Amino acid sequence: MSLGIVSTEGILVAAIVFAGGLVVGFAGFGYAVVSTASLAVVLPPADAVTVMIIPLLAANVSLARELDEERLRTCVRRFWPYVLAAILGTAVGMALLNAIPASVFALGLGLFTLGYVVANQRSILPTRIERRLDSTPMDTVPIQVVLGTISGFVFGASNVGVQVVAYLDTVDVDREVFVGVLALIFLGVSTVRVGLASVLGLYGPGSLLYLSIVVAGIGLIGVSIGARFRASTTPSTQNAVVSVLLTVIGFRLVLSGLGIV
Repeated sequence: MSLGIVSTEGILVAAIVFAGGLVVGFAGFGYAVVSTASLAVVLPPADAVTVMIIPLLAANVSLARELDEERLRTCVRRFWPYVLAAILGTAVGMALLNAIPASVFALGLGLFTLGYVVANQRSILPTRIERRLDSTPMDTVPIQVVLGTISGFVFGASNVGVQVVAYLDTVDVDREVFVGVLALIFLGVSTVRVGLASVLGLYGPGSLLYLSIVVAGIGLIGVSIGARFRASTTPSTQNAVVSVLLTVIGFRLVLSGLGIV
């Protein structure tokens, strides 16, 4: 489709991407889900997914830079199996994008997201389950490879990455490292997606590519502002915002999967 940044639709797209940048700057995630779901109201769903590929790449470059050199080396050394597996899974997911019903993904991911929110509230879980969650090693190489492949496949096919958030929240990293590692993972998979989108012709004659590049810069402004809010809030506040955001996303995905919205 032909779409210019100066058109009414283009301005609305820019505003949506800016708002998504605010979210990811503050919480470290949510850009793809929040922005793509909103863009799908004004654009065809496939175009909404495509437009967000470059803004996601740019945002995660910005967030990954928050890691200092020592933390970056530690994260790469600790999570490289997960990152590589996620990149492989992303390629497979994008290749099978048109073969998997969107409603199946939406419903499954919505239930997963809501289940994660419940599991994260450890105080409401039975003691036996709480101890099991706390004692299970989640960063061994085999587990990282399996979960990374699944996470990448889902992200490549649906543009949703809450499963990566859920995984990182189960391992022992502080909030700033959490944001940086999450950005590092999405940086790798987003780079692959840009190349695959070009090869598969998802940008069409070029209008979507130009729009995606322009709004990527606007999204970065939102990321910067959101990051400042994150720096001035407590971890408990950030966790509360994350839980509310995931709950909203989860219900939205479930309703979409059931064909209600």
